[in-house]
Amino acid sequence: MVQTPATSVRQANLFELSNDCVQIVYSTTSFSGRPQLNYLNKDQKFNFQGDEIRVQETEIGSLVTVTLETIPDLLTRTLSLLVPLVNLRGEDLQTLIQTIAIETVSRTTIGGPDLVDGAVQTYETIFLKGQARFVVF
Repeated sequence: MVQTPATSVRQANLFELSNDCVQIVYSTTSFSGRPQLNYLNKDQKFNFQGDEIRVQETEIGSLVTVTLETIPDLLTRTLSLLVPLVNLRGEDLQTLIQTIAIETVSRTTIGGPDLVDGAVQTYETIFLKGQARFVVF
C-alpha cells in the first residue's frame, strides 16, 4: 500500500483525560519543545514540565511519572500515567481512549526503606477516559 497524506500515520501527542474527580492533560511536547503535564483533583492542582516529568517506555505504553509531594523521613507521593501509543490517520487527528493513572505513596525513613514495616508502597488506581490528539505546537 502506498502512503499518501490522507493515509499517513501520526502519533497522538496531546492527551486530555478525566473522570468524575480527576483531570489530567499531558502533552509530549509544547511550544517550548518540552513535555507538560497538568493534574487537577478535587483538592489540588499541579503543573509539571520538562525534567519534572519522567518517561519510561514499556511494552504496554509510556509510563509518565511526576512527583506530587515529598515529606522527608515520611513519604513520597507520585502520579504515574500509562499512555498508550495512539496512531491517527486522515484529517480527524483525534480519537477516544481509556487508560489508567496510579497514585503511589512510598513510605520512607531517614534510614532507608528497610526500616519501614510492611508495604513500602501503596497504590490508588485512577480510571480515565478522554481524547488523544495530534496537534502542531
